[in-house]
Amino acid sequence: MNRENSTYTIIYASVMVIIVALGLAFTHQTLNSRQIQNENIDKMQQILRSLNIDAEAGVADAKYNELIKNAYLITADGQKVEGTEGITPDDPAFSGEHSEIQFPVYEAEVDGSIKYIIPMNGAGLWGAIWGYLAVERNGSTIYGSEFGHAGETPGLGAEIVLPAFRDPFKGKELIKNNEFKSIAVVKPGQSVADRDYVDGISGGTITSKGVDAMLLESVGQYKNFLMNLHSGN
Repeated sequence: MNRENSTYTIIYASVMVIIVALGLAFTHQTLNSRQIQNENIDKMQQILRSLNIDAEAGVADAKYNELIKNAYLITADGQKVEGTEGITPDDPAFSGEHSEIQFPVYEAEVDGSIKYIIPMNGAGLWGAIWGYLAVERNGSTIYGSEFGHAGETPGLGAEIVLPAFRDPFKGKELIKNNEFKSIAVVKPGQSVADRDYVDGISGGTITSKGVDAMLLESVGQYKNFLMNLHSGN
């Protein structure tokens, strides 16, 4: 074929476009699978940190499967949705997010004791914040916590991820006098009369308020589930 011919140019360009498109599609598919796997591992690590376990990426999957005995969705009235049980990334609780009618719960067994882990979602100063609370089987006592953020200010609001902020949640009570209260996040030096509380981040007022609202509203979606546990104990 004459390479100076316009037909050759069109055919050559078309072939190159197809080859590049196939290459990009293959690369995207390969990297997308790896990205999803990395996201799943990161989520497992966060759930484990709420259990006070800091697992490296290479062992997080095995540790998660060792400790997490079940996961499922519940309704707003605190009842388990039948058929949603399972602990793999493809199961409804792990793969799903909060909705208006169903919420994920993870059951872990640590040293022979059941812990219930509930996810949280909220808003900070610059974007989304989230976290996990591990609750004792009485539905009230905090066993551990984990928080994350999309872009809070380094050295200020971003410090919600540090143990110095997370550790004081241990032992706090979500339920007072048989009423769901959640945990308050207050300005250092202040207190709340009818709720357990922890100090917020100095200089990170808006992020601290975001965590406070998340604990009240996002955890509040699990109120009936937690009250059912509490009354059963």
